[in-house]
Amino acid sequence: MSDTLEMLEELKNFDTPSITNVVATYPGNPLCLSLYNPWTENWYTDQSIKCMYPEMGRTVGYAVTCVYSVPDSNYDELTFMDVVDALDASPKPTVLVFQQKFPPEIAGKVGLAGGNMTSAMVAVGCVGAISNGPSRDIDEIRSMNFQYMLSGVTAGHGGMAVQAVNVPVSVGGMDVAPGEIIHMDENGACKFPADKLEKVLNNVRALQKEEEARMGALLKAKSAAEVRAIMGGHEYADDEEGK
Repeated sequence: MSDTLEMLEELKNFDTPSITNVVATYPGNPLCLSLYNPWTENWYTDQSIKCMYPEMGRTVGYAVTCVYSVPDSNYDELTFMDVVDALDASPKPTVLVFQQKFPPEIAGKVGLAGGNMTSAMVAVGCVGAISNGPSRDIDEIRSMNFQYMLSGVTAGHGGMAVQAVNVPVSVGGMDVAPGEIIHMDENGACKFPADKLEKVLNNVRALQKEEEARMGALLKAKSAAEVRAIMGGHEYADDEEGK
């Protein structure tokens, strides 16, 4: 296993909120890389999409992107096989981020990616998918060890077509470019540049140690004064001596 694959695998030891903490959530913390303005940049998902298989745990991979909508004769050169080719050409593992741009009256009824499409994605090293709309065949896909984050599920669909592959997309409040790293679990998904992988991993290791020590101390605290001292980053005894 290459160093990069080992780092991607180790990232699954940490939940997605921990990854966001070192990517951008706490810009004043020395372990935070401040890669984005946490409020004004769209680097993690909102509550409009949900994890379909929370029991699977964490999923990590390189983003491959595409856009789906209704068939359009002006954009009829691409097919799902172009998406498969893009997944195949990407570093592995991959996460497909597909933006759905359907008319409002049908957007909630598009069961876009089902068992056949998912099986094809698995065959070329894809481990999960994120979309701003629904999909289907949830029970059929469950055994494939493939994670989905979707707005929901629905049973059917009509005509649909790929309109773009490996372009910037916006899905569930998160803007994604091809090749970025996606980390997702039952809390949601976040992204960061692939060249920051080692820094993110090093910092989240250190942050986890800090937080485990802090939470352990908080669980042993017996008063608000002790909690205040722990949250302030110093020992309760020091706080007492300063009074």
